[in-house]
Amino acid sequence: MVCALALNRAGIPVTVLEQEPGPVEDQRAASLHPPTIEMLDTLGIAQKIIPLGLISTAYQFRDRLKGSVVAQFDLGLLKDEFRFPYVLQYEQYKLTGDIQRQYGDESHFDVRYGRRVTGIEQQGDQVIVVAEGGDGIERHSAHYLVGADGGRSIVRKAAEITFEGFTYPESFIKIATTHDFQKNEPSLVYRNYFSDPDEWCNLFKVRGKRDPGLWRAIFPTSPSESDDEALQPAAIQRRLQKFFPKDGVFEIEYVNVYSVSQRVAVTFRKGRVLLVGDAAHVNNPIGGMGMNGGIHDALNLCEKLTRVHRGEAGEELLDRYDRQRRKVALDYTQAQTIRNKKVMEERDPHIRQQNLDELRRTADNPVSAKAYMRRAALLDSLQAAEAVL
Repeated sequence: MVCALALNRAGIPVTVLEQEPGPVEDQRAASLHPPTIEMLDTLGIAQKIIPLGLISTAYQFRDRLKGSVVAQFDLGLLKDEFRFPYVLQYEQYKLTGDIQRQYGDESHFDVRYGRRVTGIEQQGDQVIVVAEGGDGIERHSAHYLVGADGGRSIVRKAAEITFEGFTYPESFIKIATTHDFQKNEPSLVYRNYFSDPDEWCNLFKVRGKRDPGLWRAIFPTSPSESDDEALQPAAIQRRLQKFFPKDGVFEIEYVNVYSVSQRVAVTFRKGRVLLVGDAAHVNNPIGGMGMNGGIHDALNLCEKLTRVHRGEAGEELLDRYDRQRRKVALDYTQAQTIRNKKVMEERDPHIRQQNLDELRRTADNPVSAKAYMRRAALLDSLQAAEAVL
């Protein structure tokens, strides 16, 4: 939806085909990094959503075995580089819903729900999209097709673009509860990473639908544990009680189990078909790079599509999008998220302690802390992409 908004703001007609019958409140990503907030500000939406989210000025790494804080990174160190030196905790479904409600009725911004793409055909200077829905089979023609349809992308498969990588043997379980973990542990911040060789955890706060908000806890499941077993109410309570024991049961708002992969498409462009976001690359959620990377893809691509549309550049400019953003996916997003997971789950006691000591030293030194946060916020990846011709 961000891609559609960027093109619409540039005066380019856009049609969005969405398989779901209407807006979906899926509980996916929820962290917007500083450069991403700045990008949204150029589209006129950041100032509207900031008051609706939670501002996270720091994040912590913790040793779950010892119950101690290993390192805290203060995003205020980036105040000279960003106008928004914080992470905005704002759910993805709210962002897409806001865009659709605020701009979906504008001319040349056509959002069509209940359309399932079944095929694509590239014909000369057009791409034809075949979709089921509405009054039956529809055929839509456009100069370009942007596949932003997730990790199981129909567009990517129809374009016969290989999705290289691997899938982790374990699933992840995300549990949202109204329990306020800061009452148990006041030193918690809104974004917390708990290292544990047996069961690491990410703990984040989001605003949810009502005050005082929700806490999302993400755990790995055991490869031998089925999704149905992990979703049993008793199993959910056991996980949370082991994490932060308390009297009584945890009130659960929602829970879901999902598989996690590290994959990158062999190309982000095939003729008039282009891929962005999870359709182009997927990664584990540790570090909150998925939604941010997708928005960065979208803004990079839309700038180039706009120039091509206006006759300011030839179509070969779109190949630079592939070179830039695929490099970022491989060298930054994949490398960083794989590393994040290894640090969280390291089983060798000696290596684990080395990793935690390195995090502590990094956070304690303002220079190294700033360098770490630049990379974690994807600023380094954006600058590396710009250097790719």
